[in-house]
Amino acid sequence: MSTLTNIGRNQGDTGSRGEGAAATFLRRSRGFTIVAANWRNPHDRREEIDLICRDGEALVFVEVKTRAAGALVPGYYAVNRRKKAVLRRAIRSYLRLLRHRPRLFRFDIVEVEMASGGPAVLHFESIPLFSKYFRG
Repeated sequence: MSTLTNIGRNQGDTGSRGEGAAATFLRRSRGFTIVAANWRNPHDRREEIDLICRDGEALVFVEVKTRAAGALVPGYYAVNRRKKAVLRRAIRSYLRLLRHRPRLFRFDIVEVEMASGGPAVLHFESIPLFSKYFRG
């Protein structure tokens, strides 16, 4: 599995900088522990989760969307049905690989706007992704 060391290695592109800003924000402002960054399913490399974090007892799967200042489509809305289907598959795969499944888990979106004064971060918690009957 990928670990926190992946964050910040390739800061040259906007997506990597946004993911780094999101991880820093979640650690410093929300008290999250980063478990993995850019996790890919070893059996299907198309399945990726940007950040996997711990928020107390909850395991949090985070999709990071980075946008230029004034982008027409905010990052939150870029996580459409198709993207959510891919994320559902990736999260199921990750949960299947765990020895002990978490009692609580959720899906969050972090939107990072790259502005001239530095990144602005918006955190959307508990985004519906699974049916209320899903148990991992």
